[in-house]
Amino acid sequence: MRYFITFACYGAHLHGDETGSVDRTHNQFGGRMVQSDAKRALSDSERMLQAPYVLDQRRAAVLKAIRQHCEYRGWNLLAAHVRTTHVHAILEAEVPPEKIVTEFKAYASRELNRLGYDAPDRKRWARHGSTRWLFKDQDVKDAIRYVVEEQGQPTALFLAETL
Repeated sequence: MRYFITFACYGAHLHGDETGSVDRTHNQFGGRMVQSDAKRALSDSERMLQAPYVLDQRRAAVLKAIRQHCEYRGWNLLAAHVRTTHVHAILEAEVPPEKIVTEFKAYASRELNRLGYDAPDRKRWARHGSTRWLFKDQDVKDAIRYVVEEQGQPTALFLAETL
């Protein structure tokens, strides 16, 4: 199966902030996002246990961990882009996409711990992530174009040569 995986950094997208987010009642593909609500965003912010996490110079380490993990698992990574507040990856794998998200976060955290960027108890990732199935070749092409060309200036970017 082919997937478009996205996961965000801790505190990057609060419910009700202007970036748009999902919650238990706004989580259907193509559905409405949570409407902007400054009070809800402030409430979420006040409940945070740590400051929001920003990848900045850590992006290359996260991309390295994702690439190595895909190679180790035999997953075919087609494209990945690690941004300051979130990660996108498009890949082929024969496992459920939720497993991929969980393992990407774990292996990226392990690499960041190994490099000593943060304390091991640092909250780095938001709960869950987006796991879109890509059934058609055009869906894969569109997702890759979005990840590579529509995320602003490339930061830590991988694009498979076989495309």
